[in-house]
Amino acid sequence: MAEKYIGIDLNEKYAMISYYAEGMSEPNTFSMVTGSEVYQIPLCIFKRKGTGQWLYGEEAKQSSKEEGSVYVDGLLKKAMAKESVEVEGTVYDATELLFLFLKKILEFPMQAASGQKPDKLVITVEYMNMQLRRLFGLFAEWMELSAERLLLLDYRESFYYYALSQQKELYTHDVVLYYYTSKKLWFWKLNRDKRTVPQVVTMEEQEYEALLKDRDEDFFDIVAQTLTGRIVSSVYLIGDGFDGDWMKKSLAALCRGRRVFMGKNLFCKGACYGAAVKAGQTKWQYLYMGDNEIQVNVSLKVQNNGQTEFVPLITAGENWYEAGAECEVILCETPSVDFWFQPPTSREAVIRSLELSEFPLREDKTTRLRISVKPKAVDKLLFSIRDLGFGEIARSSEKIWEYTISL
Repeated sequence: MAEKYIGIDLNEKYAMISYYAEGMSEPNTFSMVTGSEVYQIPLCIFKRKGTGQWLYGEEAKQSSKEEGSVYVDGLLKKAMAKESVEVEGTVYDATELLFLFLKKILEFPMQAASGQKPDKLVITVEYMNMQLRRLFGLFAEWMELSAERLLLLDYRESFYYYALSQQKELYTHDVVLYYYTSKKLWFWKLNRDKRTVPQVVTMEEQEYEALLKDRDEDFFDIVAQTLTGRIVSSVYLIGDGFDGDWMKKSLAALCRGRRVFMGKNLFCKGACYGAAVKAGQTKWQYLYMGDNEIQVNVSLKVQNNGQTEFVPLITAGENWYEAGAECEVILCETPSVDFWFQPPTSREAVIRSLELSEFPLREDKTTRLRISVKPKAVDKLLFSIRDLGFGEIARSSEKIWEYTISL
C-alpha cells in the first residue's frame, strides 16, 4: 500500500496543509476556497450557539459576525501559554481547542486517503523547541498516532527538503529564500559541501527589520547585498510581506539569470518531502546540519566474533531532541570505555576514554555494561554506564557512572 504523508505549516495566525503519496509528482496543498489558491486557514475556531457544532478558519470568522458571537483565535499562542477560554459559559483548555482545529483541517487529506491516518504527520513551525514538541506529541496521542508517525521540523529544514526535492537545474548552484512577515525579513541560503558523501548541507541566515519606508528600494538593497558575487540557481519569496504589486526594481534584480518563485505553501510541501525522505521513499544524498542537529558521529569501538566494529550511538545530522541510543557490551581489560567522536566532514576522530572509578574487582570479561547516550543540548551529551554484573558469576554492583561531554 502506498505511503501517505501530511504536512502542516503552523504559525500564530494561519495553518496550511499538504498531502503527498507515492506516485504523486508533488504534494497537493488544500485550499478552503474551491478552485482557488487560498491556502492559509485562519487559526481560529467558533462554536454555534446552543449546538455542539464547531467551525474553523474563514467559516468561523464569518459565522461569528452573522451570529454576533466571538470566535477564538491565536490558538497556538494560547495553547503554549496554557490559557483557558470560556465559550457559552463553558471553560475550555486552549490546547483542546487547538487540537480540535487541527483535527478539523486533517479531515481534508484524510478524505483523500480514504479515511486512513497518515504514515507520517509532519508539523513545521518557524522555530521548534521542547515546549512545542511536547504539545505536538500530546496531539499525536490525542489522534492515536504513534510517536514514530510524528515528525517535527522548523521552517529552515522544510526549506531544505523542498529545495533539494526539485529538478536538479533549480539547485545546481546556490538556492536562497526570502521569508518576509509583518515583523521581519529573513534571508536563507543553502550551502552544500559537494566533497562529502553524503553532501553536508548548512544554512546561512541573515535577519532584517521589516521594510517600512520604500519597500522596493530597501529590498533591492538587500538583494544586492545578499546575492552580489554569488551564482544562484533559484530564489523563493515566501510570506505575506510580498503581497501586493510593490516589487519593481527589486524583482527585476532578482530575475537576472535566476528562476524566481513566489508563494505561501513551500513549508508544508517541504514537510511532506521531508516525510518521504525520513521514510526511505526518496533517494537522498544530503545531510542537513542546522541549529538543532548534532554535529558529530559518536560511536563505540567493539570486538564482535574476532572482528573490530564500530557501533553507532549518535549520527551527525540527528535532531538533538530526538537522538539517543542504548546498547549492552561485555567489558574487556581496563575498567574504561572509549567513545569515538568524528565530524562528517573529516576523516579524523577524537577518542574520549571514560573511566569507571571504584570498579568492582572481577575477572576479565565477567561484566556486562549497559551504555546509554542522550543529548542534553545540541552540543552536550550525557553518557550513562550501568554495571549489570554477569548473571550468577558476578552480581551487579548497581553502580552507575555518568559523564556530560561538551562537543
